[in-house]
Amino acid sequence: MISGIMQPTFFPWMGYFDMIDKVDHFVFLDHVQLTKRSWQVRNRIKTPQGESFITISVAKTKSRDEQWIKDAVISYESKWHQKFLKTLATFYKKAAHFDEVYKWLEGIICEETETLGEFNIKIIKEICEKIGITTQLHKSSDISPEGKKDDMLVALSKTVGCEQYLSAQGSAVYIEEETPGGAFTQNNIELFYHAYEHPNYEQGKKEFLPYMAIIDLLLHVGFNNALSVIREGRRDNIQFKKYRTENLRLPNV
Repeated sequence: MISGIMQPTFFPWMGYFDMIDKVDHFVFLDHVQLTKRSWQVRNRIKTPQGESFITISVAKTKSRDEQWIKDAVISYESKWHQKFLKTLATFYKKAAHFDEVYKWLEGIICEETETLGEFNIKIIKEICEKIGITTQLHKSSDISPEGKKDDMLVALSKTVGCEQYLSAQGSAVYIEEETPGGAFTQNNIELFYHAYEHPNYEQGKKEFLPYMAIIDLLLHVGFNNALSVIREGRRDNIQFKKYRTENLRLPNV
């Protein structure tokens, strides 16, 4: 079995859901520090003027160095949720599946969830269920693994019973820093890097913009068609040695 681990982001892009769909167990890394202006609190949508950011407001209850994703409290004083819905209604009201998706968004966003981690995970879980992804989902805060960086990822993978790990390519910077495959190869876990080529889909007028929040896909193609579009961008996982030599230009020694 293969595992994947990512921080729970704010309405992730299509590739995030492809990774979830490709693994047997997916772990939300929610017991780590929240980074300011990160994908945990904002994402992109398409407007007639190009891409624009949608954001969620987090209360400043403690310093950023101490604020974990799972504990960050959502602030509703700024009425971000009302602005969020108004923005979507303004720019997506002519989208083919606006009525279906907007009604669901309106219900889930107006529930006023307490923490950022809870909100992001709830959104991702519901989208997975609605589009047909059946991967088993976990939270790192429920496991409390030891170690840092790839040692922690190894501990999480072992806990959910996986012998293979599918990593985001961005994590290669620290995984491959000291030795090929890092802590994964040292613990007999096969390491692969996720490969995804963003597909096009009907997105309305003007030039197609990739890497938008998943909301853009859902509003244009609907829940029933979303997973098939996501899978169009699927490519074979990249074995870590190949990734080191071809992408990082590093030796496998």
